[in-house]
Amino acid sequence: MSSLFQDLRYGVRMMARNPGFTAVAVLTLALGIGASTAIFSVVYGVLLRPLPYPKPDQIVRLWEVSARGGRMRFADPNFEDVRSQSHGFQGVAEYAAWLQSVSGGSEPTRSMVASVSHDFFPLMGVGLVLGRGFAPEEQRFGAAPVALVSYAYWKQYLGGATDLSRMKLTIENQSCSIIGVLPPGFRFPSDSDIWVPRELLERLPSRTAHNWHVVARLREGVPLAQARAELSGIAQRLKQQYGQDTNMTAVAVSSLRNALTSGVRPALLVLLGAVGFLLLVACANVVNLLLAQAAGRERELAVRSALGAGRSRLVLQFLTEALLLSVAGGALGVLAAVWGVDALVAMAPPGLPRLQDVAVNLPVLSFAFALSVAVAVGLGIFTALRATSGESRGPQHRRSALLEALVERGQGHTGTLRGHRLSRMIVAAQIAITLVLLAGAGLLGRSLLRVLSIDPGFRTERVLTMDLALPTPDLALPFQEKDAEKLRRVTFLDELFSRLRAIPGVSEVGGANGLPLTGGLADGGYLLMSPQEKPPRTFDDPLWHDLTRAGDADYCVASEGYFHVLGIPLRRGRLFDDRDTIDAPHVALISESLARERWPNQDPLGRTIEFGNMDGDLRFLTVVGVVGDVREDSLETTPRPTIYVNYRQRPQTTGSFTVVLRTEAEPAVVFAAARLIVRDLDPNVPPSFSTFNEVFSASLKTRRFNLTLVGVFAATALLLAVAGIYGVMAHSVARRTHEIGVRMALGAGAPDVLRLVLSQGMRTAVVGVMIGIAGSFALIRAMQSLLFGMSATDPVTLAGVALLLGCAALLACYIPARRATRVDPMVALRHE
Repeated sequence: MSSLFQDLRYGVRMMARNPGFTAVAVLTLALGIGASTAIFSVVYGVLLRPLPYPKPDQIVRLWEVSARGGRMRFADPNFEDVRSQSHGFQGVAEYAAWLQSVSGGSEPTRSMVASVSHDFFPLMGVGLVLGRGFAPEEQRFGAAPVALVSYAYWKQYLGGATDLSRMKLTIENQSCSIIGVLPPGFRFPSDSDIWVPRELLERLPSRTAHNWHVVARLREGVPLAQARAELSGIAQRLKQQYGQDTNMTAVAVSSLRNALTSGVRPALLVLLGAVGFLLLVACANVVNLLLAQAAGRERELAVRSALGAGRSRLVLQFLTEALLLSVAGGALGVLAAVWGVDALVAMAPPGLPRLQDVAVNLPVLSFAFALSVAVAVGLGIFTALRATSGESRGPQHRRSALLEALVERGQGHTGTLRGHRLSRMIVAAQIAITLVLLAGAGLLGRSLLRVLSIDPGFRTERVLTMDLALPTPDLALPFQEKDAEKLRRVTFLDELFSRLRAIPGVSEVGGANGLPLTGGLADGGYLLMSPQEKPPRTFDDPLWHDLTRAGDADYCVASEGYFHVLGIPLRRGRLFDDRDTIDAPHVALISESLARERWPNQDPLGRTIEFGNMDGDLRFLTVVGVVGDVREDSLETTPRPTIYVNYRQRPQTTGSFTVVLRTEAEPAVVFAAARLIVRDLDPNVPPSFSTFNEVFSASLKTRRFNLTLVGVFAATALLLAVAGIYGVMAHSVARRTHEIGVRMALGAGAPDVLRLVLSQGMRTAVVGVMIGIAGSFALIRAMQSLLFGMSATDPVTLAGVALLLGCAALLACYIPARRATRVDPMVALRHE
């Protein structure tokens, strides 16, 4: 311990004696450790941190699997069979969540409302902080609605009142009694604020109506593989029993944590790898700094050795000094990571799950400490072994090295050749790693440009959006009893459109039940029918198995103004108009892709379609127009076949409705006027406003997030690599001042010296570029899932980043080379 404290004191004195070296080394390590800690905090919070439930590894997600291997939500009958026939689970529950208008609290809200079956809360292992859970008599069709609320909703909108007996909320025109409050932090699924019994909704008998997510808890001692095998057997039996009535051929099982994060796992692992490369580049820079400092301490080390210090004692001194640097850099890096995590959370795409769990907590601090120690050990051992390499070559070599180091002139020559060769190897490695990062950033950037070059099928300029959650008519009621309620919905929207058009600066108004790029449209099966036929009443009808007549399409309820506002072109026929009233024959518009798919080289106008499984209305739709394709899900997916129906004729599924306005006025002015109009028409419908450009930008936020971080890492690595090249070349020129003076005294001109130094530096750069290109072929393939329309080995990108890196290396070499040409031979030879 005495030796350790002595080494620590000496290390502190060495750091204070060389403040420039200390500042550069600490800041470089802080940059690498801080960036690594910030990214690890995201990876840990999203991917690694256990879910906040009892025994979370036992909780799994289930999906139906089709014959093509695609995963689907569960249909009610399939879920019931799986729940009753499986023995490997303590409980199996289905759930879904929707954004709905909720009133009755301190103010109306658009809140996520989850419908959950009776096993949901027991299998999640979640209790209540106030009130009680659902009673069996409340979990049946037709029961009086009751609800549980989140702790945050209870505090914010219910005032934290402890007496729940008189509290009621109005959800979708239904009055629900509040019976309990869930614990803080529980928002599953989909950041829900309110939970109601799933059994209040009608059970659908179809085995192809995939509406529900399913979660289950494994029994104690039952491995996941055993449960998976059992479910596969159940699915096969159901397929044999029901044949074409079900498209479930297997059941997929995954842990809930993996299910929640599978979509973001590849991107986060790529970011973690990228920041790891940045840390390697930073460490390489510090290694070169330490080697340069060790070269200047050769006389000191020789004196220590002459006085009896062994190699292990010298190695311990270097380890101690490296530990001081790393701990200082790590502490500064953790402070930077705290700020960095806040920035990452602010930049994160909206779909990133478990974002609330991202923080610089104890596991993250442990990672930062372990990383600092690992860096210290690596730096210290590498530098020490290199600086004390003469100690391992036998007594004779050691004596000669000591004598050479102890004479005055030896200070300028010892270890020059081997030391500079090692420094150049480190720089080459830096360049190789930097090229991989630059190539990754280049590929992500080019992918984003390709995505932006795609025609989305609509316009976004000067378009404002207003999201509404409207009370939904009860689909279980007979059509005759729903007509008045449907008419009220149509009247509300007609009046809303009329008053919005009167706002100064608004030129056109429309709306639909799903906006492009928001993934809001539902899809389902339709049938091609003749007007004389009767629609099938069940999915067992043979018509649904006739692939020449049955198909799948997105379902969009829209107004005529929707197409004008978004600039969706009319290709054939007409758009909706005032003739299409609720009592008129129902009409439809179809997308170009559907027209090509079903009526190639034919006129689709006048054809009839049955699409009643989407809204319960079995009346046929007559095609009156064909409109351009729209990329609904994302810019990267091909346009899906879409059937548009008129909101005046089919208002049943307009509960979630988005109004779009084309305007030349300031958005804030229009938003204020529109909010007053909605409040006047129905104070219980809270609107949410945005611009369509913001919606468009949000759809690309994941790509921009990945590109921004990889680009920042690559740019930082490039600066560090350039600094490394410059430092090595400047040190080389300083060491070779005598040699350069001799060359110039013997007739070498400035161009010769410039060429000599540049060739040495550029050889190192070329080697690094070649290694980097070879490495990128292997490493960047991991990014293939993040790219669009291009290969991970795109030659244009690799050539571009190689050229960029070469130019940066040339600039870094040129400055020391230019300085070398100004060496005065008389000054360089004065001390010889």
